[in-house]
Amino acid sequence: MNEQSTGSFDIRNYLRLDQFPHFLCPGCGHGMALRAMLWAVDELGIEKDALAVVSGIGCSGRLGAYIDANTFHTTHGRPLAFATGLKLARPDLTVLVITGDGDSLAIGGNHLIHACRRNLDITCLMLNNEVYGMTGGQVSPTTSETRYTTTTPYGNFEPVFDACKLAAAAGAGFVGREATLQVPTLKDLIAKGIDHKGFAFVEIISDCTEIFGRK
Repeated sequence: MNEQSTGSFDIRNYLRLDQFPHFLCPGCGHGMALRAMLWAVDELGIEKDALAVVSGIGCSGRLGAYIDANTFHTTHGRPLAFATGLKLARPDLTVLVITGDGDSLAIGGNHLIHACRRNLDITCLMLNNEVYGMTGGQVSPTTSETRYTTTTPYGNFEPVFDACKLAAAAGAGFVGREATLQVPTLKDLIAKGIDHKGFAFVEIISDCTEIFGRK
């Protein structure tokens, strides 16, 4: 990403540099998702003290450790439950949730449905890499049919969850999907989600090159 395309945005202003180097695998899309999110925060002029980032478990859950803001690393499938309580207690904060496809659609699926239904002013970023990457590459609710994982050695035969359709049907006021391939476009989508008054759900298609990409 060159300086011309990002303007005055310097991601280092939003990072805990003492936590680097990061744990992400080479080619992982999660780093680009993090960049797009922080770029959107910068563009909207949100102060770090007014920003709360809640994450769960899995590869996506580790991203909060690198963000220089109010960050909460919560339990498996529960980041939206924590974020709901946080927003009710501190409505003045901009609350963002970073979660994965397994974290939000499997063990945390009920919390996603009810967060959409409540329509609180929270922005949920679901990083979808179609696999349980941190635990060895098992099938997830978004693994494409016929794709191979460690638990579907002959291909996945289960239908895929469409997270955006689920969020919209459950009552989310803002729903969008973009890939990490288009960081400026992804940044714009995230900014629109944050700016939306009510629950915003953004699905981010992210690469898993090491665990899943080799299958």
